[in-house]
Amino acid sequence: MLYMKKITVIGVGYVGLVTGTCLAELGNEVIGVDIDKKKVDNLNKGIIPIYEQGLEELVKKNIDQKRLTFTVNAGRAIKDSEIVFIAVGTPPMSNGSVNLDYVRSAAETVAKNMNGYKMIVNKSTVPIGTGDLVTKIIKENYKGEFDVVSNPEFLREGTAVIDFMNPDRIVVGTNSSRAEETLKRLYKDFETDNLVFTDVKTAEMIKYASNAFLATEISFINSIANLCERLGADVEKVSEGMMLDKRIGKKAFLHAGVGYGGSCFPKDVKGLIQIAQENGIRFGILEEVENTNEAQKKSLLAKIQKLLGDDLSGKQITVWGLAFKPHTDDVREAPALVVIRQLLDRGVKVKVFDPVAQKQGKKVLNDTVIYEKDLIKSVKGSDCLVIVTEWLEFKKVDLEKIKKNLNCPCVVDGRNIFNPKSMKNMEFKYISVGRTS
Repeated sequence: MLYMKKITVIGVGYVGLVTGTCLAELGNEVIGVDIDKKKVDNLNKGIIPIYEQGLEELVKKNIDQKRLTFTVNAGRAIKDSEIVFIAVGTPPMSNGSVNLDYVRSAAETVAKNMNGYKMIVNKSTVPIGTGDLVTKIIKENYKGEFDVVSNPEFLREGTAVIDFMNPDRIVVGTNSSRAEETLKRLYKDFETDNLVFTDVKTAEMIKYASNAFLATEISFINSIANLCERLGADVEKVSEGMMLDKRIGKKAFLHAGVGYGGSCFPKDVKGLIQIAQENGIRFGILEEVENTNEAQKKSLLAKIQKLLGDDLSGKQITVWGLAFKPHTDDVREAPALVVIRQLLDRGVKVKVFDPVAQKQGKKVLNDTVIYEKDLIKSVKGSDCLVIVTEWLEFKKVDLEKIKKNLNCPCVVDGRNIFNPKSMKNMEFKYISVGRTS
């Protein structure tokens, strides 16, 4: 039998829902808490508010096996639990700093419902020092024993369940031997040798540093790609050669494209820049990472104009992909939104297709574009196809059918999913990122 605990997860958004569900799958009794009653009611029926591979099935399974429930009654859930995970949203503010209102509210709720020792675990991505803030809030309302721990998540959208159940590392920030032992036992069945125990502030920094470094790799290789285009080099071969260096490694984020998006990299890069500024440090390299990424999101427009001319008014263009990456419906900070708005501003009739993210995309774009339901039909009558998300079904498409349905065989590939020589042999007018042949 696995080490079982009664656990409350406050906030059942992306991180909280995956965390709570996977902890239940490990044999723990988990209560997910949210203030949105409609969401809670749906979750108790097995209806999840996000698209994430394998998650819905796990939610239903653990509800059926009585290990997972959802409630709006935070007080009762906290009192009934030994461990409380805080997994609420930490949205960015206009200046790039992190809004901690939800974290403060969660901490106050925990503090007012303490009825004995509990371990409060922060899963949300928070500025360094937030553990001290949570500790202070609880001490103001509760005089007994408790521990505040940082246990940042490293989940990738689209593979979050796999990432949780097969972690490459688990980071725990605590100075409490009791909390350390509890989390060692909670995570003892994970097959990882990389269980890192450190202090709370260091754990909080590890999360920010990890995402900022990955974003830096992306902006770096996109800058190399832009230079390759000018010099006639092939960025994919450059990446391949670089990753053979053991100091760089084959898992490096060295894949050129139209830039990064999502809920993590943009927010965390901005957040770390702001944290540095507040502490008297100019994080110049990260400022350029952000500037480079914003420019890269806009870079496909010039490629489209190279094929169709500067005046795009009256043209019809199909965009494949709305999500910021495949296997998710998340369109937050998605490059596709930037590309589409550029086209709309220039009088283009835009048709879009995404196998999963169209519902979320419509919440942002409303009826400014045409939402297609069929991949092949989506390009019918269009003057150009623009690829912004590297969905597998895009890679496997019948290109002869695409060519037949396009007005003009023009393709701008923002994710380098097709082979340039093959496209040339098929007589496509084809432009990708960082490749000239």
